[in-house]
Amino acid sequence: MRMHDIEVFRQKIFDYYRLHRRDFPWRETTDRYAVMVSEIMLQQTQAERVVPRFIAWLQYFPDISHLSSASLKEVLALWSGLGYNSRAVRLHRCAMVIMEEYGGVVPFQPETLKKLPGIGEYTSRSIPIFADNLDVATIDTNIRRILIHEFTLPENITPLKLQEIADEVLPAGQSREWHNALMDYGALCLTSKKSGIRPLTKQSTFHGSKRWYRGKLIKELVQSEVMCLEEIESRYGDCPWNLNEIIGELIDEGFVERQENTISGALIGLKIKGS
Repeated sequence: MRMHDIEVFRQKIFDYYRLHRRDFPWRETTDRYAVMVSEIMLQQTQAERVVPRFIAWLQYFPDISHLSSASLKEVLALWSGLGYNSRAVRLHRCAMVIMEEYGGVVPFQPETLKKLPGIGEYTSRSIPIFADNLDVATIDTNIRRILIHEFTLPENITPLKLQEIADEVLPAGQSREWHNALMDYGALCLTSKKSGIRPLTKQSTFHGSKRWYRGKLIKELVQSEVMCLEEIESRYGDCPWNLNEIIGELIDEGFVERQENTISGALIGLKIKGS
C-alpha cells in the first residue's frame, strides 16, 4: 500500500471528524473502568441508547469495587432495557476477577484483557485505545466496512489481512482520535446501506424470539423475590420455544438459580442467582 494513499485516507477521515464529531460521555473520560463499561454496553446497541444507561451505571457503580460487590440482581436491574443480558453478567464477573487478580485496576495490555470474561479481540484493543491512546488498531463492523470500501478490498478478506491493513494505516500517537473518527465516519457517512457492504453477521428479528422470552423472564425475576414454576408456565404458555430449555440455559449460564422442594428436591420456582 502506497504511503500517499494512506495519507490521503487519513486526511479524509480526520477532515470529516472535525466537521461531524459526535459527543458522547465516554469520550470525555480516560478512566479505564468507565471505558470498559461503555465498550461492553456499545456491543450490539446503538450509541444513543447507551448514553443514559452509561451515565446511570457510573452513578450507581462508580468503580470496579462497587460493581464487584453488587448483587447480580442489582446489576441486571440497572442493565434492563439494553438487551443481551449476558453482557451484564460477564461485566459483573469481569469486575470480580479484576478485584481478585488485578487489585481492582483494569489491565491495559490487550493480551491480559482477553483473559477476562466477555472481553474478545475487539474489546481487548478498544479499551486501551480509548483509555490510554495505545498505539494498536482494532476492527469493528464500521471499520471493516470503511477499509474494504476505501481500499477496494474483497469482502471475503481474512480477518488477519484486514488487521494488517488497519495496523498499517493507524497514525502513530493518535489512536484514540483515529478510532473515534473512523466510528463517526462509518456510522454517519459510509453506512452499510450506502456502501452496499454487508456486515459479517446479521441480527435476527428480536420480538418473539427466544432471546426476547429470555429477556422478559429475567426482567420479571429481577422485580420479584421468587417466581413459582406454575406462574412462569402460566405467563409463558404461548412461548413457541421449549420453556424448560430456556430455564435450563438461564440456570447453566448463571442468571438464575433453582428454588426446590425441600423434601423431594423438585424444581418449584426460580430466582435471580444470589438474591
